[in-house]
Amino acid sequence: MHRNRKLAGKAASLCALAVLGACTTLGPDYQLPKEAVIQRDAARGPLMGSSETPFSADPLPKDWWQLYQDPVLDKLIAKAFSANADLRVAAANLARAHAVLEEVEEKKRPEVEMGAAPLYGRIAGASIGLPEQLPRTGIYEGDIKVAYQVDLWGRIRRAIEAAHADQEAAQAASDLAHVMVAADTTRAYAQACSAGYQLKVAQQSVALQQQFVALTAQRVRRGRGIAIDTSRAQAQLELLRANLPPLEAGRRTALYRLAVLTGEAPSRFPAEVAQCATPPRVAATIPVGDGAALLRRRPDVRQAERLLAASTARIGVATAELYPNITLGASFGGVGFMDQFGDASTWKFSLGPLISWNLPALSPARVHIAQANIATQGALARFDSVVLNALRELETALTVYARELDRNAALRAARDQSALAAKQTARLYQFGRSDFLAALDADRTLASVESMLAASSAKLAEDQAQLFLALGGGWENTRAAHAEQQQAAHAGAHDGKRAAP
Repeated sequence: MHRNRKLAGKAASLCALAVLGACTTLGPDYQLPKEAVIQRDAARGPLMGSSETPFSADPLPKDWWQLYQDPVLDKLIAKAFSANADLRVAAANLARAHAVLEEVEEKKRPEVEMGAAPLYGRIAGASIGLPEQLPRTGIYEGDIKVAYQVDLWGRIRRAIEAAHADQEAAQAASDLAHVMVAADTTRAYAQACSAGYQLKVAQQSVALQQQFVALTAQRVRRGRGIAIDTSRAQAQLELLRANLPPLEAGRRTALYRLAVLTGEAPSRFPAEVAQCATPPRVAATIPVGDGAALLRRRPDVRQAERLLAASTARIGVATAELYPNITLGASFGGVGFMDQFGDASTWKFSLGPLISWNLPALSPARVHIAQANIATQGALARFDSVVLNALRELETALTVYARELDRNAALRAARDQSALAAKQTARLYQFGRSDFLAALDADRTLASVESMLAASSAKLAEDQAQLFLALGGGWENTRAAHAEQQQAAHAGAHDGKRAAP
């Protein structure tokens, strides 16, 4: 009876420890700090540049590249999402973070360990209190051990909290990779098409100058001009021809980059893009939303916030080092000679808590707490930096795009006037009512303005891609694919465990 009371008392004590462990969690509970930049009204208010004419406050579509209404671009981005190497790296990192979370979560479950050690030999008689030499024989030892760590101070819970936040940060990093791949693919496509357009304009300028050279040579043969006029016209023609090789190199470079972004070797660039000579552009107003929507959408902001949460949880992990670890354990097994296998005298068992607490380790624990607090302060500073940088990038992209639109409109007007002046001067020169230098100057002006307008149109296409990158969208519809990949990887891992010997 007395023995039963002792056992009941021990069981009650262990239950009390378990209940206490379920209620005590050291360290701060995470919440977004009040002093964080994202908490300020200025960070969450309307965007300064969104009041410009080409923008609207409508929410950004999840698949923003469809605003271009370009089937070729849609196909390229779909292929990039399925084959891009950087996205495969991001998916692997996400799967790894998920595996780490599973590993940490296993610590809240009982651990079962089995072992068996059959031997043949001779043990020393003195080890069991016998003076004589024992014969050679078979010896065995086997154990089944069950251990459960009582999370009395919330160390495991904080570790799970940190690992879960790390996994969400890895998910945000994967989302960011999708945003960058979509924007880079759009930019490479725009660069290839813009280079094709610039080549087309440059070739047209070369063709017009060739006509001018032929006309000048004809006038010289008729005695209505001098030889130096032909040389000057030919020099202008060669200058225009010199613009072609860099443009061709730029187009090839964009095609190679586009091929790699879609998971192909550089030489296997899409043939239809190689023939493109019209830069892609969203003609309608671009929806940009507001600051609050931007900060919720940007994956780098979410990643930084989740890393801050993980760092905060690790303060609790470090604080728990100040307190003892308590493990409840039980073991059952046997040890003896083979010919005694199964005898009652060979069985053994144990039950009880194991408490470990090294007093000299208190000083390192406090150092770890200080390190965790400093790391959290650094994570908050990084979070603020990411938020401010996100706002700066978008405001800059809005301003740059709007001003380039103004410049493009002015260049278009200048091109129209230069074309009219060149046409009028050419007619006057043809009938001898204008000198050669006036005609040459008009052609040079037209060629220069045409080149500047083509470059501006190319920059507009790139500025739009940069604007969509700053808006941070394009990842929302990829979550389902991620979930399927994780489930497949998880199933494969469990199949591997079952197949392992």
